[in-house]
Amino acid sequence: MDDKLQHLLVRAEQLISRIEAVLPQPLSAPDWNAGIAFRYRKRSSGHGVLEPVRHAALVALTDLQEIEVQKDKIRRNTLHFVEGKTANNVLLTGARGTGKSSLIKACLREFAPAGLRLIEVDKADLVDLPDIVDVVSDRPEKFIVFCDDLSFEEGEPGYKALKSILDGSVAGSAANVLVYATSNRRHLLPEYMTENLTYTHTEDGEVHPGEVVEEKISLSERFGLWVSFYPFTQDEYLTIVAQWLQSFGVDEAGIAAARAPSLVWALERGSRSGRVAYQFARDYSGSRGALA
Repeated sequence: MDDKLQHLLVRAEQLISRIEAVLPQPLSAPDWNAGIAFRYRKRSSGHGVLEPVRHAALVALTDLQEIEVQKDKIRRNTLHFVEGKTANNVLLTGARGTGKSSLIKACLREFAPAGLRLIEVDKADLVDLPDIVDVVSDRPEKFIVFCDDLSFEEGEPGYKALKSILDGSVAGSAANVLVYATSNRRHLLPEYMTENLTYTHTEDGEVHPGEVVEEKISLSERFGLWVSFYPFTQDEYLTIVAQWLQSFGVDEAGIAAARAPSLVWALERGSRSGRVAYQFARDYSGSRGALA
């Protein structure tokens, strides 16, 4: 009888362990000394974890050319944040490949010695944003929650979670947390032609958006700082190409010789973005034997 009871207890413990493994677990803190950038990931079991990024892809602010106005705005806001002053959540919008994400990473590189840290969160995981804020709220560091290429479709749950964290939640956000998001469009929900019918007109000619439109622009308005990026001109593109080639060790003669092929490269890609300039510079310098 004792053996049967012991066997039953062992089986019960095994069953309890399996049940606990699939139940939602509170988010635990990572080793904060393991890096300056972290990534929030969902396991197949549904448990969320904060993983340190062992080799963060960071650039220097000086490497980013032809976006001086945008650079000054983001750097000033981030400086205020790490100094403990009031600062805004930031939405960076505009043309693709113009340095939106790189600018955030460059700020991390510059201000990490002052205690700045970054947590990258996919939009699908924004529903867990309150849990992430709870984990970091008592830390001495300053945290940027980074959402890259942010946009939502109708009914996505992460929309309301982000909206509450930015402004409107009873709990509010932690003083040491800001949200920096990039997007190719200013309004983060899709807009349709039929929604124009909801606009109303007053007798003096004023136009007022309807409730549907107001809801779609309300998330963007919760970001205190909007920073817009624009397509580069040919001269700006060439300046960026030259800067990247120089950083890869290409001499002045090589940079001059790269002018024509860099324009062909951009024409074939259909874009004169900073990303295209960087990709050309890697290809061109690699063909000349430059090391990564």
